[in-house]
Amino acid sequence: MILTRSPGLVRDRRQQSRTFRRCLVGAEMVDWLLAIGSANGQVKSRHQATGMWQALLEESIIQHVTHEHPFRDKYIFYRFSIDADTEHSSRSWSRGLPQPEDEREADTKCSEVLGYLAQRAPDAIMRLILRKPSYERTTDDLEMIYDELLSIKALAHLSNSVKRELAGVIVFEAHSTTGTVLFHQGDEGKSWYIILRGSVNVVIRGKGTVTSLYEGDDFGKLALVNDAPRAATIVTREDNSHFLRVDKDDFNRILRDVEANTVRLKEHGQDVLVLEKISGNSNPYSHFKYSVMSGTGPKMLEHLLETRLDGRDKSLTMNQDGEKGSMSSNMECDSFLDDFLLTHIIFMPIHQLLTELTRHCRIESSVQDREFLLACKRRVVQFVHRWVTTIGYPVLEEPISHSFLQELMDEVQKDSVSFNTLYDEVLLMNQVMDIYKTYADERLQAAGQKWKLPPCGQPVSLFGAPMSNGEDYEVPVERRAVMRHDDDIIFRVYCADHTYCTLRFHLSTTAETLKHVAADKLGLKHDDLVLVELKSSGEKIVFNDGDVSVPTSLSINGRIFISLRDHLDALTCLPEQEKSTEGREMDVEMFSTRELAYHLTIFDWSLFRAVHEYELIYKTLGRHNFGKITSNLDVFLRRFNEIQFWVATEICLTNNMSRRVALIRKFLKLAAYCKEYQNINAFFAVVMGLGNSAVTRLTSTWERLPSKSRKVFAEFEALIEPSRNHRAYRMTINKLSPPVIPFMPLLLKDMTFTHEGNKTWTDGLVNFEKMHMFASAMRVLRLCRARPFSLPPPTPRNEIEVRGYIRSLRCIDNQRTLNTLSLKLEPKRA
Repeated sequence: MILTRSPGLVRDRRQQSRTFRRCLVGAEMVDWLLAIGSANGQVKSRHQATGMWQALLEESIIQHVTHEHPFRDKYIFYRFSIDADTEHSSRSWSRGLPQPEDEREADTKCSEVLGYLAQRAPDAIMRLILRKPSYERTTDDLEMIYDELLSIKALAHLSNSVKRELAGVIVFEAHSTTGTVLFHQGDEGKSWYIILRGSVNVVIRGKGTVTSLYEGDDFGKLALVNDAPRAATIVTREDNSHFLRVDKDDFNRILRDVEANTVRLKEHGQDVLVLEKISGNSNPYSHFKYSVMSGTGPKMLEHLLETRLDGRDKSLTMNQDGEKGSMSSNMECDSFLDDFLLTHIIFMPIHQLLTELTRHCRIESSVQDREFLLACKRRVVQFVHRWVTTIGYPVLEEPISHSFLQELMDEVQKDSVSFNTLYDEVLLMNQVMDIYKTYADERLQAAGQKWKLPPCGQPVSLFGAPMSNGEDYEVPVERRAVMRHDDDIIFRVYCADHTYCTLRFHLSTTAETLKHVAADKLGLKHDDLVLVELKSSGEKIVFNDGDVSVPTSLSINGRIFISLRDHLDALTCLPEQEKSTEGREMDVEMFSTRELAYHLTIFDWSLFRAVHEYELIYKTLGRHNFGKITSNLDVFLRRFNEIQFWVATEICLTNNMSRRVALIRKFLKLAAYCKEYQNINAFFAVVMGLGNSAVTRLTSTWERLPSKSRKVFAEFEALIEPSRNHRAYRMTINKLSPPVIPFMPLLLKDMTFTHEGNKTWTDGLVNFEKMHMFASAMRVLRLCRARPFSLPPPTPRNEIEVRGYIRSLRCIDNQRTLNTLSLKLEPKRA
């Protein structure tokens, strides 16, 4: 295309008395790529175009004329490798312009190639940055590297400040062939390595290969820490292996700097708070001098109240414009308060926090002056207001909270009259009490709310609400009720012989209680019984006695069984578990795809809105440790699996090949509309359903699909590609504005990654760096829901039918059954 559209780009060029044949200039190459790619939106910036050319350079399609530089958007010469080969072999430059058929083929494939390069560009840019010397890395470069380091397993235990320091010194290293030795046993330890791509063997003399390390693993750090020789030889076991490397001098300097910038506050000879000095590089926008690394709960709360909340009388702190002073602009740049509010339940339960707040606002001392006491009260009020507005009902549903809030309100009003001050605090407490009143009214209205877990695999629904009868479907799904701990749920518990009893209990009832009541109803002895989920695949999951929200945690076609612990192998699935769940048996082709996607998104949004951030903590650390339900999160996660298996089920139950082809095309359009509506959770589910092994093996069906549809599917698969910690997805979602329905399984994976890679307690202190990482993941929910979902609906055709249909989808979640259906459609080829 360059030769036909812009032949002048490729020509002989002269520099420093040397002629370079058939060259291009980097800056002109970027101009050209922007010109052809900006029309359809595939190339959006010079930065992206640079990454696309760098990807081609890494694939040896182009090269620097003297092999000295990566690709740069500058007056630097590059050439296509085929021209370089021609120069070296024959010095013949008679190769003419492409033939017309070559031009047509290039035009046809242009969009596809640009799309491929656009996907490769981010990783190529990252490698480009990592190849730069430290002194050439810009602030944006350092931020990109830091974001990359956040998702690397080997660095999870390091503080964020250390990761920011590493961003300035870590370098990229690649080895193209298998069998390359990175270092030998006995060598001096000079570097620490992290595997980005590929794998290595660990070889010890006399023992051979003792283990292998893979993407995300690290090696070589022990020799640096102990200043000892290498304990093993490291050999690449794959071609084109990529590594991150930190050299010894940089490693030791960072460790020294961290210790030098650490401040430890002690009480009775014991550390109670560990702070780290904030450098201008790590957070140039924060006016706070220290960040909290670890501490006791009470001491961190004290530090927060004293440093992050304003105890001054705002009526006396007017700025030059006559406006009241405010810390809000600075608060937005510092997350300590928000991190504390989102995670304190891990290390300081609500009743303990209320006790500490009471102590801070009721300091009894004849030494302290009145202004100090009022400042303490101001800080507590500001904290409580932020706490209630940020966290909401988990704070308000605690019985002790109401009495605390009422007493604080009364004290603030009394002090306001007595001392002629605290007017702003009275307003804040009025807002808090209004929030509590709204909460109390909603709870009164929802009193006696009951849910049911239908016996044939349908999702949990309100008891008495219609399941799918469109004519009775009056309550909009977007106003779905939140499941509370004291709501009742009706469900079945089965025995090994498939007899069952029906139970009705609070969602917060423990598995132990359910087990004992079910045993009594079924006439079983209580000796060594367990409550277990039996999945349609035959897998058995035993519930802990302390588990709550048991019925909502089931998989799509799972059932609750009670059994002797030693007799679990005797449990067999119910006949209906291997069939599809009960749903409305309607032809999905009768619905408009856009209308289907819209109402799917509306319903999913209602489920997503009901999930509280705390449920992520309960799920990750174990709800039995908190005695708190995760029912809203359970239902939303089930929805993802439901959509995924619905797609695979509908295709595998369609006997006619032409209809299967049409159905796949419809699901591809559905995925595209879900992406357009920013329902990324459903987008992932639909694409993963199409990628189910029972569907992808239908080669004859896929061969009948138009090439354009196959290309769209390939693009969608690239977006959900899990490599580099779902880098493609993360880059996509970072560009979206709310409302967004995120890919919830990945959020939970991030929480689990943080939990398993970092200790909660270090030397008896709360590891607050871990709390910060938890809070960062939890904030995603808030950001995604920052605006209401208010897209205009498509022109209605079958609105009532569609809304009923999407609530209870027909799906088979037994992979063995899906595979059997698939083999009947297209038997294995000989």
